[in-house]
Amino acid sequence: SMASYWGWSVGGGLIFGLSLACASTVVLLKSLEARGQMDTMSGRIALGWLVVQDLATVMVLVLLPPLATALGGPVLQAGPLKPLWLTLGQTLLQVSAFIALMLVVGRRLLPWLFSLVARTGSRELFTLSVVATAIGIAYGASALFSVSFALGAFFAGSVMRESEFSHRAAQESLPLRDAFSVLFFVSVGMQVSPMVLVDEPLRVLGVVAVVILSNALVSLSLVLVLRYPLSTALTIAAGLAQIGEFSIILAGLGLSLGLLPSEGMSLVLAGVLLSIALNSFLFRAVEPLRRWVLSRSALARQLEQRQDPTAELPVSTERQFLEGQVVLVGYGRVGRRIAQALQANAIPYVVAEQNRELVEDLRRQGIAAVSGNAADPAVLIQAHIARAAMLVVASPDAVYIHKMVETALALNPGIEIILRTHSEEESQLLRKEDVGLVFFGEEELAKGMSSHVLQRFKPVAAHSTI
Repeated sequence: SMASYWGWSVGGGLIFGLSLACASTVVLLKSLEARGQMDTMSGRIALGWLVVQDLATVMVLVLLPPLATALGGPVLQAGPLKPLWLTLGQTLLQVSAFIALMLVVGRRLLPWLFSLVARTGSRELFTLSVVATAIGIAYGASALFSVSFALGAFFAGSVMRESEFSHRAAQESLPLRDAFSVLFFVSVGMQVSPMVLVDEPLRVLGVVAVVILSNALVSLSLVLVLRYPLSTALTIAAGLAQIGEFSIILAGLGLSLGLLPSEGMSLVLAGVLLSIALNSFLFRAVEPLRRWVLSRSALARQLEQRQDPTAELPVSTERQFLEGQVVLVGYGRVGRRIAQALQANAIPYVVAEQNRELVEDLRRQGIAAVSGNAADPAVLIQAHIARAAMLVVASPDAVYIHKMVETALALNPGIEIILRTHSEEESQLLRKEDVGLVFFGEEELAKGMSSHVLQRFKPVAAHSTI
């Protein structure tokens, strides 16, 4: 409606709207990593959301060129126009042929190619081969199959994942990913014309308002409808209230097809820059906003307190899980291994996990579990923290560790606490506070490896001393 008010065509308005709806995966990943929320329920939902969104955007990039004329774009070919169904059919056939070639040939060729390169023992050559393969497939998709560069790169990554060297390829390309992320932000800044802020300040404000408010409200509403906690909904809303790389790609394609005016491209770039700049402030406002909403809105309190069968332990839970048990917060890669060790030694434990589906699966296996954010005192109360022997926080969510510890000590002053941290600074801070035993991942890994090395050479050292 905003684009039609400005007098743009239907196609221009469609491209503009799609551009303002595509949140940036790069920005979201950086925000979640900076806050230690990658492995939390909020992080997993937000990333899953953007993966689906990126796939849908790739299909839009595929279908947009053949639909450009029907959407009001100029006629780009000489001679009589082909029927729309024929154009779409040819496009889908080309895309299907490319995908089939990648799945059939690529799955066999790429692992063989990477194994040959890996045998050389050259790290630089391996990295170069990964980059060259990705760019080569993307360019070939564009030149031979008329498939967008983005779709070609996407399928290149998908096929690389099938190789046994996929983890090494991902690790070797991490520095490049960070470098390209920096270049992306630099390029956005270079493309934005400061004059658009002076000439069209109201339109820029309107674009930023649509990006932040519309994306946030839609995601907030959907997450709440799916019965997730308010804190999860607010975190996801903050993460999706920005636009980035796909918005620029869509706007650029719309501009090249004659659908989007040049002013629209400038507004999209301004929206990208300002929404990314404001995104960190939105994340910081999540927790204060949650407290404010709960204190002012009866409806919000009802949504937060609505009945969830996984939020309480079943009445039939045996007494061994209600007294003297271990309360295990988080059932991810670390929490799962701790649970297996406890179960192998017949030590009763209760899992507190944000993922409701995972909690339901644990209960089907006969494991006592409650769903919810353990920073909420109600969740630890349901796990019977007041009579527990130990609290083990295996979740990497550094933001809420202090709240969990405060609740546990308030309800059970004598409880033993074991904490997991992801950063050296956080581990040092927690050790100074002397709230419990703190494990820092890299430090413990180094200790384990050092112990094994010293154990191996201990007889040699003793012999040389004699």
